[in-house]
Amino acid sequence: MRILLIHAEKFRYKVKEKTRISEDVPKEKLENSFENVLVAFVAVEKGDEKDVEKISDKARDEILDVFKKVKASGIVIYPYAHLSSNLANPKDALNVLKKLEEKLNCFRAPFGWYKEFEIKCYGHPLSELSREIRLDEEEVPIALKQEEKVKSEWYILYNGKLINVEEFDFEKFPRLKVLYDYERKKVRKVTKEPIHVKLMRQLEFVDYESSSDPGNLRWYPKGTIIKKLLEEHVTNLVLNYGAMIVETPIMYSFEDERLKNYFNRFPARQYIVKSGKKEYFLRFAACFGQYLIASDMTISYKNLPLKLYELTHYSFRREQRGEIVGLKRLRTFTMPDMHTFCKDMEEAKREFIEQCKLAMKWMNDLELEYDVIIRVVKDFYYENEDFFKKISEIISKPIIVEMWEQRFFYFITKIEFSIVDTLNKAATLSTVQIDVENAKRFNITYVDKDGTKKYPIILHASISGGIDRNLYALLEQAWLKKDSKKPMLPVWLSPIQVRIIPVSKEFLNNARDIMREMEMNKIRVDLDDEEETLEKKILKAEKEWIPYIVVIGKKEIEKNVLTVRIRERNEIREMSLKELIEEIRDKCKDKPYIPLTLPKELSKRPKFHG
Repeated sequence: MRILLIHAEKFRYKVKEKTRISEDVPKEKLENSFENVLVAFVAVEKGDEKDVEKISDKARDEILDVFKKVKASGIVIYPYAHLSSNLANPKDALNVLKKLEEKLNCFRAPFGWYKEFEIKCYGHPLSELSREIRLDEEEVPIALKQEEKVKSEWYILYNGKLINVEEFDFEKFPRLKVLYDYERKKVRKVTKEPIHVKLMRQLEFVDYESSSDPGNLRWYPKGTIIKKLLEEHVTNLVLNYGAMIVETPIMYSFEDERLKNYFNRFPARQYIVKSGKKEYFLRFAACFGQYLIASDMTISYKNLPLKLYELTHYSFRREQRGEIVGLKRLRTFTMPDMHTFCKDMEEAKREFIEQCKLAMKWMNDLELEYDVIIRVVKDFYYENEDFFKKISEIISKPIIVEMWEQRFFYFITKIEFSIVDTLNKAATLSTVQIDVENAKRFNITYVDKDGTKKYPIILHASISGGIDRNLYALLEQAWLKKDSKKPMLPVWLSPIQVRIIPVSKEFLNNARDIMREMEMNKIRVDLDDEEETLEKKILKAEKEWIPYIVVIGKKEIEKNVLTVRIRERNEIREMSLKELIEEIRDKCKDKPYIPLTLPKELSKRPKFHG
């Protein structure tokens, strides 16, 4: 079954002509009109008739989920064969539609008639959605099923001491308490739209793409600049750490037993695609691609620790609909993955600590407030208490510890660097894991000093976590601080770092000279040359979260200074051009630079969002 859902301000239809498959309808249903209604255009497909109860239940749940979110006053089912070329026969289709009508207790337009209709769509992010309903259940990996059954003990590791969570005083750590409550409940579904969704669209960073599968977004030029800067920064961090860049395919065959086994050990849902008669799954991480490379390598103990790295622009996880929202949880995302092959557990623990330091640097470079969770098998924790105490010393804040009685996954422990958002929900960014299974599964070996082949310990690390999710974190945390500080991104990540505003056309050439000087110093700068008042221009720049707004007029030219509005400090001060350049360069020190990819004068710039 295929469904197109439109939240309509107004919807009207009128029956025009019978077809050979028309159902009999009472006079009062030949035409009708509605306001504030969710219109479900439905095409029933071959195979849906095999289990009318099940397909109608699934369709009902999907429609009701959207109905509640958009707060419509009613639902209209509108038969619409044009959504599919694989239609069920008319008798079966009508049977399914009647059952769906019954379960939704809603209005259904006549089946099998030529009809005219008019519709006025509201135009908000959820007003146009599509759904594909299938009887066959997607294969759920064993790891996901096991994750639901995991029984845990919860502790706080603080100053090297393990404290039962019930005995820990959270009063001084309210954010940690929010994270703990979120993790303990394990409720991932979102019932309210988080603020970053509004911000990402308002700031023209990212937007929904209605013509794609949910969880696949379009990135506008400003958002793409941020994304590329994040990608380059994390890549520089791991290259300086000693990683080697590789590139791997995005789809893999089910016929490789190693991959199928790993598929079932990884807690994520997959996309399945067909090529001819063969089925492939789209990668949900770069792990197995790097494992397959490593399994074909000749590795000596002298090469260890050995690090492979790929930044996957396309990783796919078929997250559940209720969990997909904005940039937090996507179905297609950009994920930097590094795998470190270590000769033994002692070397793995040393590298684990170094990678934790990299993750901390990442979070600090993004100016994010974060908390930490360690998940660990009980025996491993108590066999390596000094190791975990060392981590506690490095992080220097209380750490949530989830302790398992036994190992459910391929990893024996992992650490997560997480943030809390405006809805008091949490998300993991950086993560490091110790994998004790996959070297053997993929036959990855190294030759030791004595000439024998041995299996390495593998560390999985995503120093940044999903790149897309980092922008979610930045927007959410910026908004959390709005009462004490104007929301903004770190200067090095701001798509436009300086907006120059001449007080009149007379000073446009002066403004262009300043802009060129800044560009020569690798600063992203633009010029408001539009015919508006100074106040409106400043307000527009403020709404775009631009860190530095420079006003140029007669006074500034005569005194050879710039009047600068500094967003971070919420102050206005006079600065020389050199001083301003030096301040911005200092804030961007050791960070990547990408030039502005928009027209630099606002009069030449299109709008990307309504």
